[in-house]
Amino acid sequence: MATRTFAFSTLINKQTSVFPALDDSDVILERRDAENLVLMRSERFDALVQGLGLAARSLAIIAKSNRSLAEEVFAEELPWLTWLPADARQECVTELLDQLLAGAATGLLLPFARAFGEWQSTAEIYSDPELAARLRGPFDTADAQEVERPGGGDA
Repeated sequence: MATRTFAFSTLINKQTSVFPALDDSDVILERRDAENLVLMRSERFDALVQGLGLAARSLAIIAKSNRSLAEEVFAEELPWLTWLPADARQECVTELLDQLLAGAATGLLLPFARAFGEWQSTAEIYSDPELAARLRGPFDTADAQEVERPGGGDA
């Protein structure tokens, strides 16, 4: 499916240039100070929801009967897992599968999407050994400043 992008202000000022695009594409409305929005026809949205729901429920069925197969499939579909330390890979796959299964059961896939993004970002950090080493420490505290907490005491 094609996607077209418009500034949010275009929707406000020139609706006639945005809505016709929905005939053959989904529309992303870019906003400066907020998360972007997506417009799509309800038929395409319903198809997307049904397809994703079926895929998630199908994986849930596989995971209930053969958890290790589901984890193996997940690991194969996420090539960036190789950047994670070995002990974190299994933790990642387990967490993502658990989040997806919960999402399939409830229809709430946003927690899965958030966990997915967090793990992928973590893997990308590990893909750069210099960055990973800097984030692990030791940290240079020469420029650190004391911060006084409200109320004057330590928390």
